[in-house]
Amino acid sequence: MTRPRFQRRTLLLALGLLPMALPLRAADQLPPRLMLAKVYHGDVRLADYWVSEKYDGVRGYWDGQQLLTRSGRRIAAPAWFTAGWPRQPLDGELWAGRGRFEAAQSAVARDSSDDEAWREIRYMVFDLPAHPGPFDERLPALQRLLAELGVTWVQAVAQRQVANRAALLALFRKTVDGGGEGLMLHRGNSLYRAERNDDLLKLKPYQDAEATVVGHLPGKGKHAGVLGALVVQTPGGLRFSLGSGFSEAQRRDPPPVGSQVTYRYIALSAAGVPRFASFLRLRAE
Repeated sequence: MTRPRFQRRTLLLALGLLPMALPLRAADQLPPRLMLAKVYHGDVRLADYWVSEKYDGVRGYWDGQQLLTRSGRRIAAPAWFTAGWPRQPLDGELWAGRGRFEAAQSAVARDSSDDEAWREIRYMVFDLPAHPGPFDERLPALQRLLAELGVTWVQAVAQRQVANRAALLALFRKTVDGGGEGLMLHRGNSLYRAERNDDLLKLKPYQDAEATVVGHLPGKGKHAGVLGALVVQTPGGLRFSLGSGFSEAQRRDPPPVGSQVTYRYIALSAAGVPRFASFLRLRAE
């Protein structure tokens, strides 16, 4: 019987015949300095925040000349897609619509542009990183800039304000029930800073995080001969296994050792271990 691909790959990695990670290509850049979100915790004054939908796409940073992923990989978008874009940086999400993350990821992951795939992508812009003012000033500046650009596939993310927590949760339920991923809250008086703090918050029905695959556990029972679970390690060094969330195809050909994966979980245990963790997706970059 043919040895499953994940077993062959693990053996080659163990023998040092495959690299743990690919080096940056010549076209890649240093990672852009991005503003990052913390989880919404309720101890904030909602009147200070703008609220928008959280788009389940691929983070895209326009540096004034080219599109980059959050890791600094150059995105091979078609020339028409970025034609006429401003020389100043934009921060946004490359999005194919609710529930269509895979379509956005597939288009962005290609080394050469695919016009047909990119015609389904919209660039949902939520910030102007180089603007010196607070978000209350960056927002109208962004709206004016994109109105002048005037292309349908580049849109300023719609922002609104809510009166109280009940209104926020009502909007959250409506968004999630409609297939949205959740909400983002952006403090109006905040400057664009490349760090994670309460200036930018995310509200989702579950949490997600990223980890590095460090091993494969063989399956048992109905999963005999294929992947049983991934052993992953968080940036903080915590190791645990992910045994659910995989399709049959992913169990036959799972994410390789050294790759980055995203997982979802409900909460953290007292020891800091994600509870009810399950595999969500392989990070394309």
